[in-house]
Amino acid sequence: MRIAALTSYLALTGWVILWHGVLSPHPHVNAMGVTIAWLLPLLFPMKGMLTGNAYTHAWANFVLMFYFLHALTLLIVDEGERWLAFIELVITSIAFVSNTYYAKLKGKELGIGLKKLSMVEKEEKARYEEK
Repeated sequence: MRIAALTSYLALTGWVILWHGVLSPHPHVNAMGVTIAWLLPLLFPMKGMLTGNAYTHAWANFVLMFYFLHALTLLIVDEGERWLAFIELVITSIAFVSNTYYAKLKGKELGIGLKKLSMVEKEEKARYEEK
């Protein structure tokens, strides 16, 4: 899962550069500035992604949602860039799923995880009854 997560994340980074910088640069604004603006959010989790930090893989999904929504919006609205948006949607979806599973599997491997709600309720009840 880590290989799929990292590959798709790097593919999305490359796709953003290719799309906004080469294939379809913005006609009214500096293309380099727009490309950097689209690329910047992807750079925040890059170090943790490269080192395999499960926590970074998990929160990187919040960044991916920006690109997912962008692709969905263009699929509906813009016929001219529909195929570009479809590619972005596929890459983002693969990155999201593989990040989620990698974080889950790595968390289990490390013994890190969320407690079940019933366990949390029992602990809170015991703590409340002690007082």
